[in-house]
Amino acid sequence: MNDNHNQDISPSGTDRVELKVLGISYSQIQSGAYALILAEANGPMRLPVVVGGMEAQSIAIKLEGIIPPRPMTHDLFASLMHAYGLQLMEVYIYKFEDGIFSSELTFIDRTGNEVKLDARTSDAIAISMRTGAPIFTTQAILAETGFTMESISHDGDGQPSTNGPEEIEDEEASNETRLATLRKALAKAIEEEAYEEASRITSEINELENRKQREDE
Repeated sequence: MNDNHNQDISPSGTDRVELKVLGISYSQIQSGAYALILAEANGPMRLPVVVGGMEAQSIAIKLEGIIPPRPMTHDLFASLMHAYGLQLMEVYIYKFEDGIFSSELTFIDRTGNEVKLDARTSDAIAISMRTGAPIFTTQAILAETGFTMESISHDGDGQPSTNGPEEIEDEEASNETRLATLRKALAKAIEEEAYEEASRITSEINELENRKQREDE
């Protein structure tokens, strides 16, 4: 059991918040990186986590429900856990320092022993998505690094959008066509094992779908 950072972790867990994986988009801040968006399970807060390209690919493929022709690293890790009777109980994002999130994986083995391991947050989340383990963080981290989504869309002048019915219908049709094209391109990229391209396409699909969802609300 790894106890080298226990002072950073809340022992009571009373301030913990459950998170869900919402989606991935290309990071506007860090070139070559992606922003993984986690959503507060029972609230409006969103938590952005910068992840690398390989981790983004792994997460995006799982989000899309795609089974790659050969197992990726996180798939292999999950299979190894299952083979040796390890169960991932939770992922805990317990610290944010110098722009980096620190996470911990809690396992239970066949004998009921608890094992805690440090992990990169991107890896921890990719593994949790393959095992169904819940993801938690603290209220303090969510308050420090989280944000809420604006529910009202605005135009370029900062005023509420006033598109007419015909403009809205044309835009919706265009988005549906774009989504269909992107999904075909994604299937081809996965078939050819071009996972970097698949991750980029998935990010664009998620962005269009999230925009559509916000407009529908």
